Amino acid sequence: MSKAAYFVVFLIINFGGLGLGMLLMNNGPESDWYSNLNKAPWTPPGPVFGIAWTTIMLFFSWYLAELFYDRSSKYLWLVYGFQVLLNVGWNWVFFNQHQITLGLVVISLLLLVVFYFFITFRNDRLKYAKYLLLPYLIWLCIATSLNGYIVFNN
Repeated sequence: MSKAAYFVVFLIINFGGLGLGMLLMNNGPESDWYSNLNKAPWTPPGPVFGIAWTTIMLFFSWYLAELFYDRSSKYLWLVYGFQVLLNVGWNWVFFNQHQITLGLVVISLLLLVVFYFFITFRNDRLKYAKYLLLPYLIWLCIATSLNGYIVFNN
């Protein structure tokens, strides 16, 4: 498969995952439950989330296209699939089920998996591609802190 084909495949999967995650939220960010939580003072306004996730998934899809073009394997698909499951699952756990502590566990695992991509899958050709993961890692650190704040202050 060409690099461009991988890029399209990952765009579809990643943005599809975001769409599914939004459906699983059950209108969570606008719910009375969420609006009544004590949230971190650094919680960004709603539109920032859409901009951030769009940027993240574009860069992540590009990274994945580089990675899978270089070394596609069943193991790599398994790790990526686990990442998708965690990313989509957090929305359901946190917003739909109101399981904020379990949500913190899920998002922490997601952060570890993306960091695993960052430190594990590299070679001479991919050494710069890993930096495409930085927006995702930074956002996950922020999101994890937001989830943690909610756990410890509600």
